[in-house]
Amino acid sequence: MVEVKEEMERVPRALLVGEPGNDLQELKGLVLTLGYEIVQKLTLTRLEIHPAYGMGTGKAQEISDLAHNIEADCIIFDFNLEPRKQRNWEALSNLSCFDRQEVIIRIFASRALTKEAVLQVELARLQYSLPRLQHMNRDLSRQRGGAFGNKGSGETQLELDSRRVREKIQAIKKELLEVEVNRQTQRKSRDKYPSCSLVGYTNAGKSSLLNALTGADAFVQDQLFATLDPTTRKLPMNDGSAVLITDTVGFVSNLPHSLIDAFKSTLEEATFADLLLIVLDSADTAALEQYETVCKVLEEIGADKNPRMILLNKFDKAKEEAEENLQKLRLHFPEALCVSAKDQTGFDELKDKIYDTLLGAASEYIIPMHEMKLMSELKKAGCIESEEWLDDGVHITARATGRLLALLSPYIK
Repeated sequence: MVEVKEEMERVPRALLVGEPGNDLQELKGLVLTLGYEIVQKLTLTRLEIHPAYGMGTGKAQEISDLAHNIEADCIIFDFNLEPRKQRNWEALSNLSCFDRQEVIIRIFASRALTKEAVLQVELARLQYSLPRLQHMNRDLSRQRGGAFGNKGSGETQLELDSRRVREKIQAIKKELLEVEVNRQTQRKSRDKYPSCSLVGYTNAGKSSLLNALTGADAFVQDQLFATLDPTTRKLPMNDGSAVLITDTVGFVSNLPHSLIDAFKSTLEEATFADLLLIVLDSADTAALEQYETVCKVLEEIGADKNPRMILLNKFDKAKEEAEENLQKLRLHFPEALCVSAKDQTGFDELKDKIYDTLLGAASEYIIPMHEMKLMSELKKAGCIESEEWLDDGVHITARATGRLLALLSPYIK
């Protein structure tokens, strides 16, 4: 019984295999987040177009032998492993073999808490596993007998499993449509406030920024994909109005399309935002490459046209540990703001820029007494920072954009 318990608690040991020129740092972070132990990393010198393994048979056997010599429990590839190649690798090595897509899906599955996140992850898992059913079930030749007089001998177990998976996919999609209707209703109730979304690479510090800016209690941990569900909070303003800020799921390079499709309604929070706050980890030397990944995902979900502002986060850490990298980013993004959730560096400037972008620059007006309707509209769709009632009217300092700004223009002080 003790041996069984030890075996269940044993941390899986992994051999990582990457394509030429890949240092495997990102895959390493993903695998560690999954809770696996990395025994060894191997970067290939070349990658051949080979139908069986994606490389020569000799090299594949060499990797298989290495995995057994270092007592690895699985081989994880940093490139897409097609279903057929996955089956070939598992037959060759007699070990579990999978790619970074499956690693990400497994991480998402371990992080899903709400009903929507659980459904989205399950949909992505089923879509990914459908063409891979054969490697998950060794006994696929079993047949279910047909009724007398029917053609053929019945369905194989693989056909039965495939049909069940397809039926489950359709059922989950139907449930997600209902959840999406609820999300759209919630979004409509928030339409009276301007909104912005925190977007960026996973572990760039978006949740920490949301907490520091708004006093939220979003889950924060130094690991990839710590949170999956979007969290929306109000950023209060002087007159009691607010701007909504939403923390979205983090991006990663080569994010599986099955996850993008499954998390479409969640990712749409960025699509509907009036302003995108793109958060970069200024202490990370790969920040520029991560920015390109973020832009690519934003384009895929149709949010690439939204106004955006770049935030160089973790400014306090970068000043101490990565000054050269910080200077490179500041040269590349001269309009970016340096911020820190830890000590709230740059928060006043950030709030001013958010207000200026979403609500316009602050100006002074004198509103006549017969235009109190305009004051009411300004409180709903704009921002009144100060007001003083005098004999000639109401003296205010306010922010407004669009049609409201045009209505206010005759009364500018």
